[in-house]
Amino acid sequence: MTNQSEAQDTTLTALDRCDACGAQAYVRVQVGDSGQLLFCAHHARKHAPVLKQVAQIIEDESDRLSQPVGNRD
Repeated sequence: MTNQSEAQDTTLTALDRCDACGAQAYVRVQVGDSGQLLFCAHHARKHAPVLKQVAQIIEDESDRLSQPVGNRD
């Protein structure tokens, strides 16, 4: 499993929404050859044990939450 942005060069934006609740997504999980799931930081942490088992790649951008508001997408 790979962390961070090694798989895709695209940063998640405010248009990317959590598949669990619809909040802004900060975590992209690659499952299988072509499937992906998006999660807010809360749901990514909640489902982390299972995601770590099934994901090929986890891109976690939740550190952006601690940046000043003007620097976020």
